Amino acid sequence: MGKFPVETIRHSAAHVMAAAVQKLFNDVRFDIGPATDDGFYYDFDMAARLTPEDLEKIEKEMKAIIKANVPFEYFELSRAEAEAMLKERGQNYKLERLADIPEGEVVSFYKTGDFVDLCRGPHVESSGQIGAVKLLSIAGSYFRGDEKNPMLQRIYGTAFAEKSELADYLKLMEEAKKRDHRKLGVELDLFSFSENVGPGLVLWHPKGAFIRNAFETYWREAHYANGYQLMYTPHIGRAELWQTSGHLDFYKDGMYSPMDIDGHDYFVKPMNCPFHIEIYKSRLRSYRELPCRWAELGTVYRYEKSGTLHGLLRARGFTQDDAHIICTPEQVEDEIAEVLRFSLSIWKTFGFTEIKPYLATRPEKAVGDPARWEKAIYSLEKAVEKAGLSCVVDAGGGAFYGPKIDLKVRDAIGREWQTSTIQFDFNLPERFDMTYTGEDGKRHQPYMIHRALFGSLERFFGILVEHYNGAFPLWLAPEQARILPITSQQHEFARQVESELKAAGLRVTVDDRSQGLGAKIKDCRHDRLQYILVIGEREAAEGKVGVRSRREGELGAMPVSELAAKMRQEIIDKVY
Repeated sequence: MGKFPVETIRHSAAHVMAAAVQKLFNDVRFDIGPATDDGFYYDFDMAARLTPEDLEKIEKEMKAIIKANVPFEYFELSRAEAEAMLKERGQNYKLERLADIPEGEVVSFYKTGDFVDLCRGPHVESSGQIGAVKLLSIAGSYFRGDEKNPMLQRIYGTAFAEKSELADYLKLMEEAKKRDHRKLGVELDLFSFSENVGPGLVLWHPKGAFIRNAFETYWREAHYANGYQLMYTPHIGRAELWQTSGHLDFYKDGMYSPMDIDGHDYFVKPMNCPFHIEIYKSRLRSYRELPCRWAELGTVYRYEKSGTLHGLLRARGFTQDDAHIICTPEQVEDEIAEVLRFSLSIWKTFGFTEIKPYLATRPEKAVGDPARWEKAIYSLEKAVEKAGLSCVVDAGGGAFYGPKIDLKVRDAIGREWQTSTIQFDFNLPERFDMTYTGEDGKRHQPYMIHRALFGSLERFFGILVEHYNGAFPLWLAPEQARILPITSQQHEFARQVESELKAAGLRVTVDDRSQGLGAKIKDCRHDRLQYILVIGEREAAEGKVGVRSRREGELGAMPVSELAAKMRQEIIDKVY
């Protein structure tokens, strides 16, 4: 089983799934069925509306095909032969995919039983080598991702070489379902979305807004402490600005329609970069002023197709924690190393200790002096080396305007998330004619580095919700402790304790409802309270509280001043 890469196993499983669908349903037209990072999918156009019960039937048929060990047979056809065969089979989507293949390239197919697919492969030799499969869900998908095209039905599944690997994955998925930030966002009253406001636009509730403000405050303080200056820029800008930046040429479909103001077209900003450049260009700059480390929590708006929206992880309005470092060529290596060090320290503060850098290098089509590219890539490599990390190289994966480092963090249940980006840019400094006066008195073009640490505050918040499973560490929690008097006779003392803890700067409440203690503790656990403070007759008489810590368990009775000191230290240390 282990001789094939998992991507090959999953692509082969997609073909087997398509073969099963073809056998079970009439008049099916196929689009594509690729492997993904954690499984595979296939898109179908068919009269039957698929249901969860259908998934069970399809999976059963897949397992029969796998058991039969059906070979994957490769063959090639001329373009004319391929067109004739696909037309005869009524596979109009495959005909369009055939047209995408450049003239002169091989047109190849794979046959699995009665199912034939336009495909370059690779595949396992026969279906029995696929291993373990599981179909997961059904979704809608527009052909080629365009809402103007027909809606297809997409089946998602996953496959592994071994049954034990599949079992581990399904266990992980079950845990991920429990931690889904969209579910917890509702349960914990953190945020919501409203069709009256519009899809992809987040409404922050008081508790969620409190947490966001807490990490924004930390973000600002950390940036000031690390030599950054903060700025604010407008939400809209003239069309000419976006023409100069290239957004209107390359990104217009992702921008919201212009508005006419005083005879000029204005666009809502999809990015903050051009505004920071305009601040830089507001006067002549000297090499003595560099590096400029400028950061902004800038809210941007991008049109994302409705089918791609996913709670806080993919929204239409979001706040980027943007930073731009503008420096001389001599400063660039030290600046990159410092940006990477700073990024790693921030992520570790939030409890992410497994962090992996990915280095994307120069693509075939690129702008900028090749010598600059070499220096930039070298600087990125040295920064990773200095941080004591090993990176994965994505050869040719950089943007046309510069190489980059992407940081991926692993969360509490082992999932990897794409987070920070450190991106060189040779394009915008040229487009905007950015210069500085060098020590030689001449004009020079600076280096520009984009850095998004969280990516967006919304996405970062969604990751945090799932990483902590809604149980935010004490320094972020909107409610840090709840006081539970057992009977009404302890209400007065409970209020005294509340006052004393609030005077120490702690966020506490009293639950003096008539419900029993068990029900109150259950509510505290549902709300993910870090501290539950129980007061009975004995505690009130001794001037203490019974302390239950989510992190440490039962701590027994404790004087209020001692508890306040303990909690304050936990906040200062940012214990997670």
